[in-house]
Amino acid sequence: MERGESLKLNTALCGILEITYPIIQAGMAGGPTTPDLVAHVSNAGGLGTLGAAYLKPDDMRSAIRKIKDKTEHPFAVNIFCTEWDDRYDGVEDSQKVLNAIRKTLNIGHVTEPIKTADFFEEQFEIMLEENVPIISTAFGVLPKDKVSLLKKRKIKITAMVTTVREALIAEENGADIIIAQGSDAGGHRGTFQIEPESNGALIGTFSLVPQVVDSVSVPVVAAGGIMDSRGLVAALALGAQGVQMGTAFLTTVESGAHPAYKQALIHSNEESTVITKAFSGRPARGIKNEFIKAYDVSGISPADFPTQNTLTGDIRRKAAEQNNPEYLSLWAGQGTRLLRNSPSAADLIKELVTGAEQILSKND
Repeated sequence: MERGESLKLNTALCGILEITYPIIQAGMAGGPTTPDLVAHVSNAGGLGTLGAAYLKPDDMRSAIRKIKDKTEHPFAVNIFCTEWDDRYDGVEDSQKVLNAIRKTLNIGHVTEPIKTADFFEEQFEIMLEENVPIISTAFGVLPKDKVSLLKKRKIKITAMVTTVREALIAEENGADIIIAQGSDAGGHRGTFQIEPESNGALIGTFSLVPQVVDSVSVPVVAAGGIMDSRGLVAALALGAQGVQMGTAFLTTVESGAHPAYKQALIHSNEESTVITKAFSGRPARGIKNEFIKAYDVSGISPADFPTQNTLTGDIRRKAAEQNNPEYLSLWAGQGTRLLRNSPSAADLIKELVTGAEQILSKND
């Protein structure tokens, strides 16, 4: 935005993505982003995103087709751009903690070897075959040959970053839009490289956004801790062309988040979350519960991503069956006091837009 130019909701981002409002629903993997949620967000004028990283190819294709049945508007599909190597360092120690938790939940101990399936190539082919209009990436950038294929088909690419250095890499690699994701964000952030003892980049959203805006020439979207119209206007004031919101959509009617998860979110606050590797082996922000405490007390480090994520799957499934939030991964950002209990996705977007327009009209 040029100096002296008034803020507006109809930003360049809207034109690029062919959406009405500069609001992107984050592609949260693991179940929250149902076809209903994605379609309702897109139908309401935002950009719905399917979190497809953990989906098997057939399930991914099915979800995309369901979204298409429910909306004629653009939507995105989010995938992970990372190495899915089988990393078994620390598995034996980690299983000691997990088996104690399994005993609590009346699950049998796990001793057999585990393996994480890598569906990236098949997922990418499905997105091409299904003509997905926008591809969203996390944990890295797409290989150059795949970027070339997307450019030829005029498929837009959004890339999540957590530092200016990552933003420059993403822009050079062909990203059409940069998602600047601060440490306020819930769940896994898009950090490219994480040192073994690190929790990744810890730059807050409103420190990160203007620095990224000043460093790249493509539109920047702010993400992390943005929950209402005030956050949307603040992001625009810092030079972002829009916002990406995840936690705010978790408690909507259309969200696939477990009911116990939704209630934990509603009853949490800005002090409830921590960054942990306990569930997946990769740092993610979530509400502290007994699962996370078990690792803290043990002094044992989780296995690496994605192996730890595979190891903990049975526990998360059983906890869901038992409606037990203490052993679910309760991913959440730092703005949970601002959550609403069970709005529709369309109502949430309407409130964001109406509130932002009111703020902006006062400043005209």
